[in-house]
Amino acid sequence: MDQLGARYDAVRKHTLALAEPLSDEDCGAQSMPDASPIKWHLAHTTWFFETFILERMERGFAPFHPAFRILFNSYYNGIGEKHPRAQRGLLTRPSMAEVRAYRANVDGRMARLLAGELDAARRAELSMLITLGMQHEQQHQELMLTDVKHLLAQSLLRPAYMAIPLPAAAVAAPLAWQAFEGGLAEIGHHGDGFSFDNELPRHKQYVAPFALASRLVTNGEYLAFINAGGYFNAALWLAEGWDWVRAQNLKAPIYWFQDEQGGWQEFTLHGPRPLDLQRPVTHVSLFEADAYAHWADARLPTEAEWEYAAAHGRASIETGSLHPAGAGAGGGLRQMFGHCWQWTSSSYAPYPGFAAAEGALGEYNGKFMLNQYVLRGSSCATPEGHARASYRNFFPAGARWQFTGIRLARQIDG
Repeated sequence: MDQLGARYDAVRKHTLALAEPLSDEDCGAQSMPDASPIKWHLAHTTWFFETFILERMERGFAPFHPAFRILFNSYYNGIGEKHPRAQRGLLTRPSMAEVRAYRANVDGRMARLLAGELDAARRAELSMLITLGMQHEQQHQELMLTDVKHLLAQSLLRPAYMAIPLPAAAVAAPLAWQAFEGGLAEIGHHGDGFSFDNELPRHKQYVAPFALASRLVTNGEYLAFINAGGYFNAALWLAEGWDWVRAQNLKAPIYWFQDEQGGWQEFTLHGPRPLDLQRPVTHVSLFEADAYAHWADARLPTEAEWEYAAAHGRASIETGSLHPAGAGAGGGLRQMFGHCWQWTSSSYAPYPGFAAAEGALGEYNGKFMLNQYVLRGSSCATPEGHARASYRNFFPAGARWQFTGIRLARQIDG
């Protein structure tokens, strides 16, 4: 269990490191119902280990604070009551200091549990639950970055999360099309590594011949769509998307704004920057991605096409900056991982034969398989080691506070 304990410590320390550049005031605020305060993320990820591991395995279990069971329950109806999601920013107590003490307390108890004597079956169960808890915390690490970006963007000060210069991106190579013959493909997770239940079971699915764009759509290409009147052309939009655009009077991605001279700027975790035309466009909704695809005489890929291409197209996993980087030159499929989550045209639904786990943990994914769309890949905010080709992220069609981008697809003759 030494390696498991070391990985646990690394994940938990990284979460605290993400909060380090922020003030206590930053950590307590909630900018919209879909986002959560940083303080809540720190406590909820700790609640997960206390509730799903210590409560069932620790001798003489006693909660750090009985009220935390309700305050930091997210959506697990099998656990009991929950504090309303939209009111998480009203929780001025516990303080950040008490939340840090909560984390330290649970980490100490987890260390003792790992060092204790357990039979083989209980040790295997413990390993499984800790691994799930670490993967869950990595999801929240990404949410911490996207949620705090949305929070900081609400201020006219437009403060940087991290005051590190963002270098100019490499010039994006011209978009090329990589053809795939398709056929009867196996889709879903395989192998011994970790997967969430929604990536299973692996199954056969027919994929018609198709072509996938070699890289993501750039800011410059999306700006051409804007300048061509894309946000005012109803023919490009899904009906619900057109209503969505009109209701909010949208004219650009969420973090784009124009300076006094009319030049485009983009708010980033590094603060506001002149719009870099070579970087991928990001923070776009499914509606925006689909409208752009129509304008570009293309479409969005299905999730099966995306996974098939990732397996056959020399896609590499990239990590680095806290903002998507330019594609630069090179062959194969670029920017499949580590830049932007990529919208697909696939509704989020269970794979054939899917079965949720018993108990509260079975609520993790399955109950959300309605009125959402699948995104594939990973983003610049995804923790290292968390991405894989079978990963199924999912959001409603109007969501755009995540690092979401556009990869185009086209049908080809078989």
